Amino acid sequence: MNDFFEKMIQQQQQSLPFVLYCKPNSDAIMGMFQQNDNLYDVVDFTEKGFVFSSFDGHKNYIIPEEYSEIKHFVFSKKEVSENENEFASPNEIVKTNFERLVAKGIVAIKENEFQKVVLSRKETIDLVDFDLVTTFENLVQLYPATFVYCFFHPKIGIWMGATPEQLLKVEDNIFKTMALAGTQKNTGYELVVWADKEKQEQQFVTDYIVSELNKVSKSILVSEPYSIKAGSIWHIKTDISGQLNSAENLKEVVGLLHPTPAVCGLPKLESKQFILENENYDRTFYTGYLGELNSSSTSDKASSDLFVNLRCMEIEMDLDLKMTKANLFMGCGITKDSIPEKEWEESINKSMTMKRGL
Repeated sequence: MNDFFEKMIQQQQQSLPFVLYCKPNSDAIMGMFQQNDNLYDVVDFTEKGFVFSSFDGHKNYIIPEEYSEIKHFVFSKKEVSENENEFASPNEIVKTNFERLVAKGIVAIKENEFQKVVLSRKETIDLVDFDLVTTFENLVQLYPATFVYCFFHPKIGIWMGATPEQLLKVEDNIFKTMALAGTQKNTGYELVVWADKEKQEQQFVTDYIVSELNKVSKSILVSEPYSIKAGSIWHIKTDISGQLNSAENLKEVVGLLHPTPAVCGLPKLESKQFILENENYDRTFYTGYLGELNSSSTSDKASSDLFVNLRCMEIEMDLDLKMTKANLFMGCGITKDSIPEKEWEESINKSMTMKRGL
C-alpha cells in the first residue's frame, strides 16, 4: 500500500477528517487531510477547500485548505473484478412502499401540484470484510467517467460515491453545468433509444436550469441532448455553459441550481416539500453537493468544481469502529407518464452501481 492510502487509514484511525477524490476521466487522486477535528461551516462561499452539503441546504461543511495537508498521486488503470457477492434483495414490503410513494407522486402531478418530482429510497446492506481503500480503488477503476470520492469526518461519518452529474464548475466568471435526466440499463448496444417520458423529463431539467441561470448570465450556450453512460446505466445529458454577470456571486448561483430538477423536481419548492413530507427518511447528504470550492490545489487559478452527490453510500460503524453496514440511496424522476413498477426496476438498477464496488 502506498503512502497516500496509509495516510488515509491513519487519519481515520485518529478520527481526523479527510477526503479523497478523482475527477471524471482523470488519472490523479487528490487527498485533503485536515489537521484537526473541527467541523467548519461554509458561510459566504469565499472559503477555500472541499465542500460537503446536504440535500435540504441546512448543512454546508468544508475541509479547509488552510488547515489541511494536500497530497495527490497518479494511479494506473487496471482491470478490477466486480463484486459477485449476492446481496439480499429488498423484500416485498419495501417494493410495495416505494411503488405506493411513486403512485402518490403521479397523482400529485396530475392534480397540478408540480410537473416532476424525484423520489428516492434507502437500502441498507450488511458488509463482510469491508475495506475502505479497496472499495475506493474499485470505484475509481470501475467508473472512470464519474467523480469518485471518499469523505470522512468524525462528526458526520463516512460517505463514498461515484457520481456522473456536475452541479457547477466556475473559473473566473466562466461557468459550466449540465442537465442530466432519463435512465435506462445498458444492454450492450451503442444506439440508445429514449421514450417520450425520458425526453420530456430531460427537457424539464434543461429548461429549468437555463431559466435560473438567465438571472445571473446574459450569455448561455446549450448543447443538443446526447446519451452518456455511467457504469451500467445510460442517461440523457445536455451541456450548458456561459459567462456570469459577476464572478462574486457564487453563493447565489449555487442557490439557484441546488437542488436541481434531476434530484428534486419542478417547481423546486413544491416538489421539495412533497419529498420532505412523503419519503419517510432523511436524505442527509444524498443528492446534496460536494467538491472543490475556490480551490487552487489543482490549477494556478482558484476555481470551484461541484458535483451532485448521486450513486453514493453511507458507511455505518459499530462501537468497535468496524464498518458493518452500507446505506445505499437510489432516486427516480417521476412524471405524469411514470409507471410505479418500472420506477422500482430503475431503482434496483441504480443500486448496482455501489454494489459492484463493494
